[in-house]
Amino acid sequence: MEFLPSNNKEKSPIRSCSDPADREIPALDNIVPNSPISPYDIKHIVEFLVDEGDFFEIMPDYAKNMVVGFARMNGETVGIVGNQPLVAAGCLDINASVKGARFVRFCDSFNIPLIILEDVPGFLPGTQQEHGGIIKHGAKLLYALAEATVPKITVITRKAYGGAYVVMNSKHIRADVNYAWPSSEIAVMGSKGAVAIICRGDPDIAKREEEYVETFANPFPTARKGRSLRNFRSL
Repeated sequence: MEFLPSNNKEKSPIRSCSDPADREIPALDNIVPNSPISPYDIKHIVEFLVDEGDFFEIMPDYAKNMVVGFARMNGETVGIVGNQPLVAAGCLDINASVKGARFVRFCDSFNIPLIILEDVPGFLPGTQQEHGGIIKHGAKLLYALAEATVPKITVITRKAYGGAYVVMNSKHIRADVNYAWPSSEIAVMGSKGAVAIICRGDPDIAKREEEYVETFANPFPTARKGRSLRNFRSL
């Protein structure tokens, strides 16, 4: 309860903090694997970013592919929403979408700013998800973020693919600031799948994949269009 205000008309309590807000974190240079299919723990990034590594996770045993919780930055409470690559590659499914949407609505109700850490390859495929209403439940997260009036910052750590990229607080749904790791991929889909469709039958598929990554699957084309603003490591 120490993260929350006593009611929705008061500010969250501010705690004095000896952790410098402008400290450098060299470990972030190597924490995200170069391989797009290698897992890593998004909670390690959260702990590096927030005050004194203090992160209070909410509902840790439910929809583990989505991490939500409270932390502080420069002494002030923030809400953290992040995809967890260790579970289902961080895909959005019904439970993860509902978990994220409820947390975002709660933070918005109590004027708690949001930080979204994004590494999402898309929505989880399958008939079970389709019959369960993945479109309806996925839209809950989209609407929650689009309608939230608190400050919203997105950091793309690796993958931001397709419709899930839009849902996870993109500029298209009124995110305030979007950052991206320089090695991140922002595209309709992964390079391997895209090239297999676009260049089917090409004898040099590996070269076409490299060209696709250089041309599309990186944060710089998106930044030029004003949809992400800064290279995260330049801060």
